[in-house]
Amino acid sequence: MKLATIGYERETQPAVIQKLKDAGVELLIDVRAVASSRRAGFSKTLLSASLNEAGIGYLHLRQLGTPKPGRDAARKGRIAEMHAIFHDHMAEPGAQLELAKATELVRGDKKVALLCYEADAAGCHRTILAKEICAALGCEIENL
Repeated sequence: MKLATIGYERETQPAVIQKLKDAGVELLIDVRAVASSRRAGFSKTLLSASLNEAGIGYLHLRQLGTPKPGRDAARKGRIAEMHAIFHDHMAEPGAQLELAKATELVRGDKKVALLCYEADAAGCHRTILAKEICAALGCEIENL
């Protein structure tokens, strides 16, 4: 079992959807705190509709997003600070509930991908989430 992750920072919406289809992804979990984007095609409603047309499910789990102070740190290149802020955030009950939900979805029979903005998975909180889920399930991470 593999859990995919993808960032759309340098991609168009059609390119992201094609990567997801090529990887066999059936459900995309949006792990952005704010599911809107200045990048065309990546706001929640339009992204969900486009994924649906492509046969890929969409779910936004807002509590799995990085809080504003963490996003600000990441924008300034302070990745370790962002990770610390995100780890603290993940201790909150709402985040734990959504992490459990994401883990159950990955455990299911559909291939799942986590989506966030950053192109580099190493600098994104989605990798922290993927590692936690895969540690619980014994799955591999596939960065698209």
